[in-house]
Amino acid sequence: MKDIHVSVQNLTVRFGEDEVLHGVSRDFESGMIHGIIGNNGSGKTVMFKCICGFLRPDAGRVLVDYEEIGRQTDFPQDTGIIIETPGFLPALTGLQNLRLLASLRKTAGEREIRAALGRVGLDPDLPKKVSAYSLGMRQRLGIAQAIMERPTLLILDEPFNGLDRNAVEQMRSLLMEMRSQGVTILLASHNSQDIDMLCDTVCLMDAGLLEVIRE
Repeated sequence: MKDIHVSVQNLTVRFGEDEVLHGVSRDFESGMIHGIIGNNGSGKTVMFKCICGFLRPDAGRVLVDYEEIGRQTDFPQDTGIIIETPGFLPALTGLQNLRLLASLRKTAGEREIRAALGRVGLDPDLPKKVSAYSLGMRQRLGIAQAIMERPTLLILDEPFNGLDRNAVEQMRSLLMEMRSQGVTILLASHNSQDIDMLCDTVCLMDAGLLEVIRE
């Protein structure tokens, strides 16, 4: 029997008269990397926001670890998230930003924060403020905040934006390592190479409909 980590069931989302998800259903098995491909505006980010509890669907439901989001729990537990551009306080360093975020749930201490920064190739003691970070450094910091609490589920919406080739290879290795540790990863990427190299399953989102490409 498959261990289903995330179950999306007949998910429908409307913005005014515009229906952006049309009864989307899909089970995502634990400990695998699940790729979601599709053009901008196809509905990928909307589905991710529903899984995270950031957006309530008009119909259907989302279960994470068999708990219904928005009914049994507001947000999925043990989940790391990058959706759209990560936001940080520009006047603080990367380390200071992560300390602040970690203080909200108190599940990551100083050691975990520093380890996460190291895993994405950032120096924890770098004195540079985030306002002076490059796009690639901000993206690395975003990945660090997503992994610092050692999540069992990662939801990553275009996580490699702004990264150079070496950084992309480093992040791919990191995701494969996390999969080997049993982490479930939902990955949206425009880069077909990311999908081909990393993903165990692949779905196409097109105009609010989800189609399985590789099982």
